[in-house]
Amino acid sequence: MLKISETGRELYTIKEYMGSLLYVEIKGGVAYGELAEIICQNKEKRTGQVIDVSENMAIIQVFEGTTDLDIEKTAIRFTGESFKLPVSMDMLGRVFTGKGEPADGGPPIIPENFYDIYSSPINPYSRAHPSDFIQTGLSTIDAMNSLVRGQKLPLFSGAGLPHKEIASQIVKQAKVGDEEEFTIVFAAMGITADEAAYYKDDFIKMGVINRVVMFVNLAEDSAIERIMTPRMALTTAEYLAFEKDMHVLAILIDMTSYCEALREISAARMEIPGRRGYPGYMYTDLASIYERAGRIHGKKGSVTQMPILTMPDDDITHPIADLTGYITEGQIIFDREMNSLGIYPPIDPLPSLSRLMDKGIGIGKTREDHKQLSDQLYYAYSEGKKARETALVSGDAALSETDKLYLHFADDFEKKFISQGAEESRSITQTLDIGWNLLSIFPETELARIDPEIIKKYHPKYRKEGVNIVG
Repeated sequence: MLKISETGRELYTIKEYMGSLLYVEIKGGVAYGELAEIICQNKEKRTGQVIDVSENMAIIQVFEGTTDLDIEKTAIRFTGESFKLPVSMDMLGRVFTGKGEPADGGPPIIPENFYDIYSSPINPYSRAHPSDFIQTGLSTIDAMNSLVRGQKLPLFSGAGLPHKEIASQIVKQAKVGDEEEFTIVFAAMGITADEAAYYKDDFIKMGVINRVVMFVNLAEDSAIERIMTPRMALTTAEYLAFEKDMHVLAILIDMTSYCEALREISAARMEIPGRRGYPGYMYTDLASIYERAGRIHGKKGSVTQMPILTMPDDDITHPIADLTGYITEGQIIFDREMNSLGIYPPIDPLPSLSRLMDKGIGIGKTREDHKQLSDQLYYAYSEGKKARETALVSGDAALSETDKLYLHFADDFEKKFISQGAEESRSITQTLDIGWNLLSIFPETELARIDPEIIKKYHPKYRKEGVNIVG
């Protein structure tokens, strides 16, 4: 301990350091998550955060790193405060760093309030069940794995797959009801400067930047900043949703980079590793992020999450994908073979799942045929893929006439339903009409998953003249 600072707070000396971590002996009174001021020998000041604390020792992660730090001439002052984000409606259309500082050359935010970024998930007693539909403009998601307000629905991708383009497309196309306020909070972790520029330029080009709040953590930024970035984004989302009554879609890309930062910090703290070197508390940590999605009784707004992660080696059993799947309400899975065939977006509907789909579709939300049509499309595509495998092994001669219909359907389903342009936004009505048009090759006896009254209302054969069937 050196002396009492001008603010009345004690100054502490550093016992040792390892990488970007400082180990400081204390006498109590320091809290987990508390901010610390690092006063260097040349009067330069850096900022750190307490990431572990015991009775007589605190571990501080330094945001700016410990390069050129002379620990014998450096003092630590604990501020007694946690990291609080200044929030305001002026954040819309702005780009921030992973620490919440302006990164677009604009002025600092004039705060309406300050929110602790480590706030708790929604109290289960106050939590309202997710409901109502969010349209992404992508048929495979909207029709077969619908996104519901208040849901957490991750996208499982892989290295080299176009998750960057799809994330950008969802930002540009996502919408709710015409009379409801809707915005996007976009958090990017561990990306390059070129990728950051890609997202920003794309949002500006498409004219959606004014409804987006961006938080960008670059690959060269510190691990602790990467841990903070999604919490910054979700704190902003909660402010907009529960204070300003907006429906907010939070897109977090890439959660794999986040988990790698978590592993890096855990290794620096010399913790006993869990599966594949990741910390044993990674499940709890991820849950503290994902469970901040939802709706609250008595509040008009909602926070919906679409975390995106790249599965190492396309391994869905990898700890990051595995734990994410346990916590969230389904998953959208990208398929590498589809991508190699030029199908965009390469989303395979068969292993994908939205567990809350039934709560967001139906009469008054999309159309009453939505769920039954989706079930029939699932079945027909599954049968078509089976017929394709049979034809590869035994030839077309082994297929019955019905099998050939399903094979033809599978080919058309991939070309006309799954595949769509990178700039193409389909309404849910267009998407459902495409599905009906594709199913029209089957006799009605094969449409056993759809109520006969629904068939008579929406099947092309029964549609009134003048109604457009997309195809």
